Amino acid sequence: PAAADHHEMNPCAAKSLNPCAKKANPCGMKNPCAAKNPCAKKNVCNPCAAKKNPCAGKNACNPCAGKNPCGAKNPCAGKNPCGGGGAALNPCQIKQPAGLKTGGGDQAALLAQGEALWKDTSLSSNGVACATCHSNGAGFMPSFAKPYPHQVAMVKQMSGVDAVNAAEMVQFCMLQPMQAEPLPWNSPKLAALTHYVEHVQQGHATNPCAMKANPCAGKH
Repeated sequence: PAAADHHEMNPCAAKSLNPCAKKANPCGMKNPCAAKNPCAKKNVCNPCAAKKNPCAGKNACNPCAGKNPCGAKNPCAGKNPCGGGGAALNPCQIKQPAGLKTGGGDQAALLAQGEALWKDTSLSSNGVACATCHSNGAGFMPSFAKPYPHQVAMVKQMSGVDAVNAAEMVQFCMLQPMQAEPLPWNSPKLAALTHYVEHVQQGHATNPCAMKANPCAGKH
């Protein structure tokens, strides 16, 4: 009876009245913290692993490994149309035939035509003109201040020719940076370009400040 009285006095002792004795104990239920975590889905709690993470590249957890908008093709890192490299050139395509002279005629007309051809991209197969590498007459190696013929490192490297005159330099540029065929040796275009190159060279020889940095880094 004492025990019965004790139970009667203790409302929690009755199974039906004791909230702690209920079958469905809120403390004994599946841990709501252990339930499927919406953040655990594809580890979206990690901002670097989110499905639509602008930082997400192949390594989704490393924001630095994502696609870098600054890593797009760098126009400065592309193949330099004005630089050396490529297959060796046949020196016979560069060397002026013995006894053959270029030029002659109206020098002013040759100069005007040469200046126009200097900017003419149609001479090349790749959209490059002489002015691409030598904007405003700049972009030559220091050796350009020397009268022709003189040694040009890129010509020497790619063809073995020790020294070139202005016409031979034009022919080299036609073959290498401009990726085209050399001009006929008796061509008016070659005569005009040669005359213009010689004219520009004289300006460089008298003006050391004309040796400006060339974005194409041509080694002419």
